[in-house]
Amino acid sequence: MPTILEPGQIEAAASSPPFLHLPPHTLFDLRAQRLEQLAEGHPLADYLRLIAGLCRVQQHVLDNPPLCEPLDLQRIEVCKQHGLPPFAADSLVREDDWQPYLDALLESYPAPSQPAVTDALAALNQASPGQRRAWAVALVSGQFSLVPAALVPFLGAALQTAWSHWLLSTPNLQLKPGDSLSQCPACGSPAMAGVIRNRGKHNGLRYLACSLCACEWHVVRVKCVYCEQSKGLDYLSLEDDRHAANQAPLRAEMCPSCNTYLKLLYLENDAHAEALSADLSSLMLDMRLAQDGYQRLAPNLLLAPGDE
Repeated sequence: MPTILEPGQIEAAASSPPFLHLPPHTLFDLRAQRLEQLAEGHPLADYLRLIAGLCRVQQHVLDNPPLCEPLDLQRIEVCKQHGLPPFAADSLVREDDWQPYLDALLESYPAPSQPAVTDALAALNQASPGQRRAWAVALVSGQFSLVPAALVPFLGAALQTAWSHWLLSTPNLQLKPGDSLSQCPACGSPAMAGVIRNRGKHNGLRYLACSLCACEWHVVRVKCVYCEQSKGLDYLSLEDDRHAANQAPLRAEMCPSCNTYLKLLYLENDAHAEALSADLSSLMLDMRLAQDGYQRLAPNLLLAPGDE
């Protein structure tokens, strides 16, 4: 069974662990490997393999970033001094510094065999900078319906690559908590999922994983990250042929106060679990929770809501 910390233990533990965890430089390769593993025998195997291939391209761009002007370090420092996200998505997405990463991703993507992928890549290649910007602004603000669904994974992948590169290439990064528990302290984007760690003094502690830059930040457990209520929280997982429901690596934390949920990864039950791949491979859990009246507020930038 996973380690559950009582409220008193939570407060004591919260003062000791590091607030921030940066993603590894091999982030996208690790995601691709995990997606390929999860695709075996999965009903959405073709989609998971498609995203795995896209993650490989993300890693290539991260390892070979486009030549462009670096971000304004003075502005980053001012943001840090005032406790603001230094890579604030809502402002940087309007300044087009991310567009060379989209160009690099489109250029590096291998010739697709699926006509739908060919059409999506062509649409992004042919779109004006202004149209791309409008789509990107809608995507990072959670307005998925304003972006053609077929473009979402490729546009989202480019944005993730740009923000992860900025995050990982900025030295001496020290961040403060955002305005809400679910807000990334690096870019202000919402969390995609939570990760319950399993090693050393971090055992049993929760970190939230950003949907955009992949930064992880510590948030105490047994508290809804949206309304900050603790009363009545419940947990749901789906049994499969590898794990009993009470030992599942992925569970949804459901809050009756605001009718929302957040997926949590328990590394104690699967040390190689990864947030984005686990999220994409557990859409049946989302469907079950939607039927039960719970709302998902955590975006996944590689999937348009409502897609099959």
